[in-house]
Amino acid sequence: MNSIMAFGLRSMRHGSVWLCAAALLMLCGGRALAAEGGNAPSEALLLGQIVILMLTGRLLGELMQRVGQPAVMGQLLAGLLLGPTVLGALAPGVQHTIFPDSGVQKSMLEGISQYGILLLLLLTGMETDLKLVRKVGKTAIAVSIAGVALPFACGVALGELLPDALLPMPDQRLLTSLFLGTALSISSIKIVAAIVRELGFTRRDLGQVIVSSAIMEDTIGWIIIAVTLSLAQAGHVDVASVAKSLIGTAVFLVASLTIGRRAVFLAIRWVNDTFVSEFAVITAILVIMGVMAMITHLLGVHTVLGAFVSGILIGESPILTRHIDEQLRGLITAFFMPVFFGLAGLSADLTILADGTLLLLAIVLIAIASVGKFAGAFLGGKLGGLNFREALALACGMNARGSTEVIVATIGLSTGALSRTLFSMIVAMAICTTMAMPPMLRWALARVPMRRAEKERLEREEIEARGFVPNLERLLLAVDDGPNGRFTSRLAGLLAGQRGLPTTVLPLTPAAGQAFDKESETARADKAVARETGRAVEATAEDSKKATEEEEEPGKADVIVRPVEAPIPEAVAEEAEKGYDILFVGIDKMRAKDGGFHRDVERIAEAFEGPTAIVDAKGVHVEKPEQSPLDILVPVSGTEVSRRAAEVAIAVARVVKAPITALYVTPRSGQQRRGARGRRYEQAILKEVVEMADQYDQRVATAVRSEVAADDAVVAEVKRRGHNIVIMGVSRRPGDKLFFGETAAGVFDKSPVTVVFVAS
Repeated sequence: MNSIMAFGLRSMRHGSVWLCAAALLMLCGGRALAAEGGNAPSEALLLGQIVILMLTGRLLGELMQRVGQPAVMGQLLAGLLLGPTVLGALAPGVQHTIFPDSGVQKSMLEGISQYGILLLLLLTGMETDLKLVRKVGKTAIAVSIAGVALPFACGVALGELLPDALLPMPDQRLLTSLFLGTALSISSIKIVAAIVRELGFTRRDLGQVIVSSAIMEDTIGWIIIAVTLSLAQAGHVDVASVAKSLIGTAVFLVASLTIGRRAVFLAIRWVNDTFVSEFAVITAILVIMGVMAMITHLLGVHTVLGAFVSGILIGESPILTRHIDEQLRGLITAFFMPVFFGLAGLSADLTILADGTLLLLAIVLIAIASVGKFAGAFLGGKLGGLNFREALALACGMNARGSTEVIVATIGLSTGALSRTLFSMIVAMAICTTMAMPPMLRWALARVPMRRAEKERLEREEIEARGFVPNLERLLLAVDDGPNGRFTSRLAGLLAGQRGLPTTVLPLTPAAGQAFDKESETARADKAVARETGRAVEATAEDSKKATEEEEEPGKADVIVRPVEAPIPEAVAEEAEKGYDILFVGIDKMRAKDGGFHRDVERIAEAFEGPTAIVDAKGVHVEKPEQSPLDILVPVSGTEVSRRAAEVAIAVARVVKAPITALYVTPRSGQQRRGARGRRYEQAILKEVVEMADQYDQRVATAVRSEVAADDAVVAEVKRRGHNIVIMGVSRRPGDKLFFGETAAGVFDKSPVTVVFVAS
């Protein structure tokens, strides 16, 4: 209790300045409007409204998060405080002056809010993980169907029993009932996901079921809303309008998830690679959202569906980097969310609950929403194979309405399907169910034990989450048309094809630096390099698909060739600015005459700041770059760079079923000092690699050598066991030349087989 009081005092002390600022803004806004003539639209007042909503929403959102509630509840409460519920009851003149109920001034703010709805649905779509839904599909389908059907039926039944006085259009009761049913049936994916993430249940089996079910419910809900809105726009309900809406929705969804997925990826990549101005990809994403929203409007379906589906497609784009995602999320979270939810709170008038009849009706609405949702989700969980405790926790988690219901209710209010009284009741329901969900879910999840198989899976995923290869999104190849270039393309294709990573080829030929002539011999060689990369990518995808049915199905990686129209270093540096996670280098001249790397290799590596894989093919890999077998040796030392090399080796080996050996070399004085402690250390390092490979059912042999020099140990192991490729993790050393240390230099000079340096 003392800690809570102390927190309250600190919050009041630090927040008093901000509250005073908000009050000052409200007073200034009222005086500004009075000075400008009352009803005349004012840009200054619009700015004041936005600032007040953002500031108050941020303060209350911060307070809500500190007491274990989602921030969106604070933004909604900010609107209630500034609206007729609180400020309107205490100082109606001030409230109506700052936030007028009608006229151009209100339309200006509502225009921003309506665009905010589309952006919120874009963000919701981007957070929708279809792979997760497929992974727990059976249970999630059962939960989402039962969890939507039962409360939806309850909401429709309630709408049919409502008195005419509560309906905006008594002759179109069905539309109101459909909106009411939808508002009672779907959960808020944003709030559900946030609470599950906060409790550390995101990767738990039950957490995945909860989030996946919320995703499916959201999708079903927005399809229902789109169809319902099309009926509302038609003005009546008939077979033709229903058929048009359903067919239009089906066509849009099928087209979006097939050709639309590819089109969105190509558009984002083209903008990312072509434009040099700032935040061009953000503009492209907003344009894609707007175009898809307008397409759904032309099909007779509401724009919300287009915004939501565009978010799904954008979120699945292979080159949607975390940086871009954070930029877009920051814009929506900091600006549009406080304005939209604040305006939703402004539109609600909870003073109507002073009427005993309406209060009782609101309580009935909340009870029906909670019981219907809880029972539907619990029943769906049991049908999906969950035990009692898991189904109970699932039902508690799915009861949060929050932002989704507010968006649905706002759309219903704007289209005339809901009255302001019903809208206020739905807002009250959203607040009550959302604020009750976190403590209920925490209580229920704490009583769900973890199974052994689930614990092992979580440990594997934790190791993978820290990995290097799983976080690769885009590959860049700087290769020529020689055997080494073709073998390098093959290795990159083996790595890219597993997850459909976009791959760009920079063809480095003797003509590099000259104008790119598509009819020249150089161009034909460039096409051959791209074809080799593409062939490796497709073969990898096919092999990965056959390897296991439990893993995510690989996508077809996109391979493009960038004509080199500038000197090699400048071409690599210019292309690298477009965003790549690793550069593969493979050219004919890898070695300098006086030892070390050729100057061309050094210049290419210097032009790229990220991780680099430098390939020097020998032996069978030069004779048959496309079809030669792989027998991999990976020197490991327990460092991060050696771990990265091991990941690359495992990723390549698992596709072609290649044997792989992890080699640990004891220090030079290791023979004299090697004891129990030293053996435990080397065993721990080798065990880490073995466990890493076990995640992909890849067997790794281990070896320990105690030679005088590490490079001699690697070469000796190659000769003893017949390996034909060494994949070695290295670090760049400072200096004018490309140098990875004495051990790497020794392996590079002495190795009779192919060497791949994975440099960080």
